[in-house]
Amino acid sequence: MGTDCHHEDGAHPGIRGADLSHALVEAESRCALTQERLTTPRRRVLELLLKADGPLKAYDLIAAFGADGEPAKPPTVYRALEFLERLGFAHRIESLNAYVPCRREDQGHRAAFLICDCCGAAEEFEPDLDAPIAAAAPAGYAVRAVTLEARGLCPACQ
Repeated sequence: MGTDCHHEDGAHPGIRGADLSHALVEAESRCALTQERLTTPRRRVLELLLKADGPLKAYDLIAAFGADGEPAKPPTVYRALEFLERLGFAHRIESLNAYVPCRREDQGHRAAFLICDCCGAAEEFEPDLDAPIAAAAPAGYAVRAVTLEARGLCPACQ
């Protein structure tokens, strides 16, 4: 949290309890539909992302991974993050070099983020990128990915 941030902690809470359990069951169901496995390490990383009150760096996930306080080996977490991104369960916020859970059910959507410069919260939204992507075609570009990140102050920090 920034030094000028004066709102209460928890202004952007992760999910817990029954909501967390439901999200993990839904993730397992989505994996089954694509014949993928939500292995124990993948599930743990997803759980940590869902519970987080903001974006997490890979090394935060590594440190928090073990239920008994033992950190994970970095390749375990990085492989889990790669899987979660590929299946649309998580997004990487480029400017923060951090990860957030995807808050949408539809796989393959275009994600963008509103990032608070004060508390570090990141809110996902789906931008309308049809025109910019269509403009790339006449120039010979085949757009593979777009990263859109807007920075400012969230309502709690304003």
